[in-house]
Amino acid sequence: MADFGVTATSCNRFLVGDGPRKIEELLSTIPATTVMDYYGAGGVVTDLEAEVASLLGKPSALFLPTGTMAQQATLRVHADRRSSKSIVFHPCCHLETHEERGYQRLHGLFGVPVGSRHEPLTLANLENVREPVAALVLELPQRDLGGTLPTWKELSAQVSWARERGAAVHLDGARLWEAAPYYAKSQQKSLADIAALFDSVYVSFYKGLGAIAGCCVAGETDVIDELSVWRTRHGGRTFMMWPYAASALTVLRERPALMATYYRRAQAIARELRKIDGVDVLPERVQSPMMHLRLSGSVKQIRQRVRDIAKKQKIMTFSRPYTSEGPNLQRFEFQVGRATMDFTPREVARLVAQLVGADSIR
Repeated sequence: MADFGVTATSCNRFLVGDGPRKIEELLSTIPATTVMDYYGAGGVVTDLEAEVASLLGKPSALFLPTGTMAQQATLRVHADRRSSKSIVFHPCCHLETHEERGYQRLHGLFGVPVGSRHEPLTLANLENVREPVAALVLELPQRDLGGTLPTWKELSAQVSWARERGAAVHLDGARLWEAAPYYAKSQQKSLADIAALFDSVYVSFYKGLGAIAGCCVAGETDVIDELSVWRTRHGGRTFMMWPYAASALTVLRERPALMATYYRRAQAIARELRKIDGVDVLPERVQSPMMHLRLSGSVKQIRQRVRDIAKKQKIMTFSRPYTSEGPNLQRFEFQVGRATMDFTPREVARLVAQLVGADSIR
């Protein structure tokens, strides 16, 4: 859906995430002492890979320029080691919805969407699969469902389902950093504990952490060595990767620790938002530093209210709906980040109330 036509340059406060990405801030994440790599070997790239492997408790890790490349190639490696080419995932899996089915066109893999696109994946859904499986892909947290996370018991059961069938288990952990506080609080589990459930773990550095670009896949050394070959085949072994890797290493050392604070703030914001008529917060129980808001009103109405707030209050609320669920129901993604922390939960509620034209907050 087209954006609301409000330029961020007209505002000095931003409701969602970290606010706009600024060149000077991104460049500041590259230390002047950075040691360059050569075709992905040595320097800060090797340092980053070692740190990610250690953090996730895996023997090895590989830096790649994009998550699309990383996940497709990783699943190809898993499938080549098994008799099946089928990969099982939730219908809203990024591989299925945002990558032009590259897993099929480039790697000959067969996608098996399982469960309802409107509900989290469950063990009961998986038990309906009646064919050999090469890999199960799980996303933590699940972005399209507002950052939902399974309980540890349910997650472990899904992993066991795959293991019993000889399938690999791959984690789409693009936002794994945002999942960490939930499992730390509910089960006293670390990032390494989460990663230990999976054969391979993909993590992004720009989405939740705010680096320039890039990602890593961590896993067993033989898997990562084979993945490195596929990185070359995909054209991802560029001459120098050090600017991206240096930025990633900087934010990796600084920002995951902020996620617990963001998680608590997201919970407090959700409590206030549920007091507003015409606002639904998804999921019912916020499990990560993000949520989806379902707002009553037409695109035209909400667009005008966004513009009014930006013009009069110099606050950018939402640039566009995540999706339109009907003529008078719009869904927005709300990521809590550094910019959000400048607002109290009550202030956030007042702004959202203005977007739906609510007279008051209960």
